[in-house]
Amino acid sequence: MAYTIVLDAGHGGANPGAVYNGRQEKTDALNLTLAVGKLLENAGVNVIYTRTGDTYDSPARKAEKANEAGADYFVSIHRNSSVYPNQYTGIESLVYDRYGAAARMAENINENLQAIGFINQGVNERTNLVVLNRTQMPALLIEAGFINNENDNILFDNRFNEIAQAIADGILDSLP
Repeated sequence: MAYTIVLDAGHGGANPGAVYNGRQEKTDALNLTLAVGKLLENAGVNVIYTRTGDTYDSPARKAEKANEAGADYFVSIHRNSSVYPNQYTGIESLVYDRYGAAARMAENINENLQAIGFINQGVNERTNLVVLNRTQMPALLIEAGFINNENDNILFDNRFNEIAQAIADGILDSLP
């Protein structure tokens, strides 16, 4: 059975997301999303992107697109940020329900990213996020390191292809 996965590159257009020393979350998120998508497509997964360029849709519209597509999973890719540079480090995944299929996928992705060298901040429930609570399929949001942490950025840049592969493998290993 071919699976359909909606990949969402966080932010976009006039919404840069977190910004640090000229680096914009929307750009990192898009580049990583496209790389993960290519790997999934090569593995036979039907991938639908919420964006493939520097455009913006509301989180509600992104959830609607996923629902309209009848997708099996929704995966949103972001970079985290904190109030002070280098205050926090690591990856985190957010889910609506800590005990569902999305949480199992998030755990697999986090474990793979930890193996690359990220600190694993865990899988956490976040019931107030529109892309998690308005989707009709298992949905998760990956925070691929802190954009305002120098070590996370070095890891993100130097091991980008491995990070994309780790996320893709975490998704693929979670499919029934």
